[in-house]
Amino acid sequence: MSRFDDQKLRIKTQPGFIAALDQSGGSTPKALALYGVKADAWTDEEGMYRVVHQMRTRIITSPSFNGERVMGAILFENTMDREINGKPTADYLWEVKKIVPFLKIDKGLADEQDGVQVMKPMPALDALLKKAVSKNIFGTKMRSVIKQANAAGINAVVKQQFEVGKQIIAAGLVPIIEPEVDIHCPQKAQAEALLKAAMLAELNKLSPDQIVMLKLTLPDQDDFYKECVAHPNVLKVVALSGGYTRNDANAKLARNHGVVASFSRALSEGLTAQQTDIEFNAMLNTAVEGIYQASIT
Repeated sequence: MSRFDDQKLRIKTQPGFIAALDQSGGSTPKALALYGVKADAWTDEEGMYRVVHQMRTRIITSPSFNGERVMGAILFENTMDREINGKPTADYLWEVKKIVPFLKIDKGLADEQDGVQVMKPMPALDALLKKAVSKNIFGTKMRSVIKQANAAGINAVVKQQFEVGKQIIAAGLVPIIEPEVDIHCPQKAQAEALLKAAMLAELNKLSPDQIVMLKLTLPDQDDFYKECVAHPNVLKVVALSGGYTRNDANAKLARNHGVVASFSRALSEGLTAQQTDIEFNAMLNTAVEGIYQASIT
């Protein structure tokens, strides 16, 4: 079995969740601040990325972070380009930890229009996808945000996500399509209904070999995305924590059967640079175990 097929089978059948370790650009200082590292710890962008790579390396190399409970990890391009213990990050994840590597590919969000933020243009996407394949990346992730239950806006988000998704599939990768519904959306349930209808319409247009993953906000109605979980073109449905605390996100996730976590903030909640390795590994183990248990319902 090829590495790709082995990884695809693992995502489909392995109990566990996907760790989102892909904070980038503007979100990096905030992630480091929560980790207990202030902005005076670096003098330029390169220094900032070096510091955040140290944080990610500490998480990835921890004995608490392993393929028995973590099936995949989403990386930022800068992390993909670096090494962990002498191996390229994606190879370390797979060869040492049996964790499937994904790459965040979007370049951020456009200004809000029709109650949504679509993705900014990605003119260099083909080159990035080619690089990702050369680095043994399995799949990609790209995020849009829905802030209002606006049908035109939601349709625009879904259309863009699936158009780019087909480009990613053609490059030999599996796209994680992420149309996040803001948890503060005033008509969240209505937005989710519009989103599900639009996604199912696009999924039904795919050919049998066009496989995608979906990353969705935890819905107001439990098991709301069950048709997506069961869809033959969907390898896996994962959920983002979306600003909920880890406890709240885990409780909501456990009520959505067949959906697994892809948490970022909720995974690293409570981890600090000042902790000893014993304290750090224990805290990470608690986070991983809680998220794992919520993901296997």
